[in-house]
Amino acid sequence: MGETTDYRQALSDVLKARAEWLEKSELPKLKEELRLYQTGFASLYNIYLKKGLIHEDPYKQETKIGELEVPDSSAFSEAEKTDQLTLRLSNYDNQLDFLVNFYQFSVDFLTLDRIKRILGLVKYIEWVHLTPDSQSPVTKAVAEMTNQIKLGTDSLTMSVISESLSHLNKSYAPIMGCLKALTDYQRELYKLDLRDSVTSQMPPGEASLAQIKRKFAQTNTGKPFYPDLAEEVIKEDFSKNGPELRENVLKSLKVAEEKPKVVKQQVSYKAILLEGVQIIGSTASAFTEILPKIDENEVVLASKKQGFWSKVKKVFAQMVNREPEPVIYDVEYVDPVKGVPVREKINFGFFRNDLERKIRTLSTISSRGAGMAKLESMQEEQIIACLD
Repeated sequence: MGETTDYRQALSDVLKARAEWLEKSELPKLKEELRLYQTGFASLYNIYLKKGLIHEDPYKQETKIGELEVPDSSAFSEAEKTDQLTLRLSNYDNQLDFLVNFYQFSVDFLTLDRIKRILGLVKYIEWVHLTPDSQSPVTKAVAEMTNQIKLGTDSLTMSVISESLSHLNKSYAPIMGCLKALTDYQRELYKLDLRDSVTSQMPPGEASLAQIKRKFAQTNTGKPFYPDLAEEVIKEDFSKNGPELRENVLKSLKVAEEKPKVVKQQVSYKAILLEGVQIIGSTASAFTEILPKIDENEVVLASKKQGFWSKVKKVFAQMVNREPEPVIYDVEYVDPVKGVPVREKINFGFFRNDLERKIRTLSTISSRGAGMAKLESMQEEQIIACLD
């Protein structure tokens, strides 16, 4: 009996350390990975809606969620496929949003039952094996929709789909790892509570599953009873292999000591980024020199077009206060990437105004521009955003 008492104390100590580790390390990581998971699905969900493969759920915004619930995963007929996917994916989107934005991520809140609910949501659609021959009706239908979109879709949509599937696949393993660590903790915490409230007060000969269940119902009203965990307690505390089993539990829960991290000297790329900005800004002077050349060429080309009837049209437009017709030029040039000739119609007025705007913008980020001082006060990430 003394051995089990010492074990309960040792288990309590190691569980406290485990809880601190989970709160500090695993739960923040779990929430972040679930956020990426939810973002990936939301992007795909919106594409399915835009492509008309599912419909808008009129009651989506009115849904009230009190606790996580895994959507229906039963089979459906081809005739009701669109309606079922509309309802189920709308519900799935709501559940993921509730999980990421409203669920508590703490070891006290995430009980075995709630962990099971999160697992059910993550496994609801098999993103890692998203194929039309999946045994899951929902996964099969989602795979068919995704493949249908990929046929002949634009490059931007394809990029969004690929990135979303990448988020969903990459997040799966870290999420499962965090949930396993959390499950191991909750299982042993449940077994410790079972020992404290039930088996520690029972003689070894009476510690049967039926007796433990009966005693548990008397002392833990309303709490779930897990027979498999009760059987583990019996084996660990009352069998010949008990000492070895208990030692294995303590080893599995022990938090590995963190090795001191080697602080790497951070390399600043700010100077390089600012130099890149200045180089881009320096093109303002080149554009400034180009602008009068363009105007001179336009005068030459316009004079060739100024025939008798063109002059009459211009005078008539001035008389009736009507906007003159836009000046359009057919321009032919060689694509620098593909190396093939390209013909394009250029609206001279729009083209010239756009060039002037570019000159004004680029002048502010040149070496002497007013915007350079502001850029120098920014962080690297902000400078990169400006470059983009």
